[in-house]
Amino acid sequence: MISALAALANLVVIYVLFRLDHGGQRVSRAVWIPFAWLLIESSRPISGWLSAPVGDVADTYIDGSPLDRNVLTLLLLLAAFVLSKRMYNVRGFLALNTPMVVYFAYCLLSLLWSDYPFVVFKRWIRSVADVMMVLIILSESDWVAALSRVLTTLTYILIPTSILFIRFFPSLGRFYSRGGVPEWTGVGTDKNALGMICMLFGVFTLWRLLNPEKEGLPKSHIRRRRVALIAAFLMIIYLLLVVNSQTALACFAMACIVVVLASRTRWFLRPANASVLVWGMVAASCCVLFLGVGGIVLTALGRDASLTGRTDVWRTVLPYAANTWVGAGYENFWIGDRMRLFERLLGGLNQAHNGYIEVYLNIGVVGLTLLAAIIVVGYQNILYGLQRDPRAGGLRMAFFMICLIYNFTEASFKMMSPVWLLFILSAAALPMNRPLRAKTATPLWEPRRRDLWRVSP
Repeated sequence: MISALAALANLVVIYVLFRLDHGGQRVSRAVWIPFAWLLIESSRPISGWLSAPVGDVADTYIDGSPLDRNVLTLLLLLAAFVLSKRMYNVRGFLALNTPMVVYFAYCLLSLLWSDYPFVVFKRWIRSVADVMMVLIILSESDWVAALSRVLTTLTYILIPTSILFIRFFPSLGRFYSRGGVPEWTGVGTDKNALGMICMLFGVFTLWRLLNPEKEGLPKSHIRRRRVALIAAFLMIIYLLLVVNSQTALACFAMACIVVVLASRTRWFLRPANASVLVWGMVAASCCVLFLGVGGIVLTALGRDASLTGRTDVWRTVLPYAANTWVGAGYENFWIGDRMRLFERLLGGLNQAHNGYIEVYLNIGVVGLTLLAAIIVVGYQNILYGLQRDPRAGGLRMAFFMICLIYNFTEASFKMMSPVWLLFILSAAALPMNRPLRAKTATPLWEPRRRDLWRVSP
C-alpha cells in the first residue's frame, strides 16, 4: 500500500515539475528520437527492466536481447529518416568535423584485424547512432532549445523515479555489488551509472538556473520555472551525496565551477583564462589520481592509493593488449577468451575503469592519437563558440571537461554512453562556427524549409 502511494506521489511530482516548467521555445517532433535513445542510455536496456540488474548488464542485454535490438534498430531507422530530410546539415557536419569522421572510419576499419568482426560492425553501428542523435539536435533551428528539451525531460523523469526506486522499490533501485556491498542504483545499472546521470543532469540544471531562457515570458512564469529547477537540483544533490560515486561527485563540483564562472563573469570568456582554469583542473586531477600528489584529497573522496582497486585492474589488463598500435578491434577487447580469462582474474569485470586505457586496448595507439585530435580540435571549437555564444559555450565547456576527467577512472569513450554522446555534441563544430568558404552567403547549416519535421519558428 505504501509503495503504491509512493508511486502515485512520484507521478504527481513529475507532473508538477512539468507544469511549473511548461512552455518554452518550440522544437520539432524529431527531438523525441534522441530523447528515447538517451532515455535508454541513461537508465537500463528495455530488457533490463524485466529482471533485476546484476552488475553492469548494459552490453549483455544490448547485444543479446532481440527486444533491445529491435527497439534500437527502430530508433536508428527513424533517425536516418529524419536526417535524410536534412542532408544539407549532415554534409555540413561531415565537412566541419573531419577528426570525428576519421576516428569513426578507423573504428570500422578495425574489423579487418579483430577476432569478432561482426561484433565490431554491430557496435560501430550503435556508435554511429550516437552521432546521428547528436546531428538531429544540432540540425534543429535552435539546437540549444532542442538539447534543453531533451535533457530537461530526462531530468524530471529519471531523478524523482530514482529516489522512488531506492526508497520504496528496493528490488528495482538497489542491489549488491560483486563484493557483496549494498549499492543504490536508482534507474541505473549500478551506482556509477546513477552517479553519472546525476552529474550530467545536475550540471545542466544548474546551467539552466543561471541562464534562464530569454523568451519574453511573464515574471510569474519564470519564477515557477525556477522553482521546478531548484527542486530538481536539490534532488540531484541528494542522490550525489548518498550514492557514493566519488568520480561523479568530483566532476560535478568542477563542472559547476565552470558553469558559474561562464555565466556570471566576463573573465572566463577570455580564451587564455578559460584554458588556464579548465586544463588546470584536468592537470590537477591527473596529479591527484596518478602522481600521488594531494593524498588528502583522495582520502576526502573516500579513495585509497589504488583508486578502489582500479590500479590493480590496469596492471592486470595492460599486458593482454592484443596489439600496441591497432588494438583488438573496436569494442572487441572484453569478449571471447579474454573475457573468460578476466572473469577468473577480475571477478567478471568488463571494462578497464579508464577511458583512455579502454581506447588503447580496443583500437591501440592509433585510436588514442585520433581521439587526441578530436579533443584538440573540439576544444578549439568550444573556445570559438564561447566567444560567439557565452550561454551555450559555458555548458559545452563543462560537458567537455567532465568527459576528459570522468574517463580517468571510468570508461565512457564508448557507444551508448551519455558522457560520450554529450562529449561529441560539445566538441563538434556547431552552426556557423567557421567562416564559409563558398561564395554564397547562405549559412552552411541553414534549415531546409521543406523539412516536414520542423516546427516553424
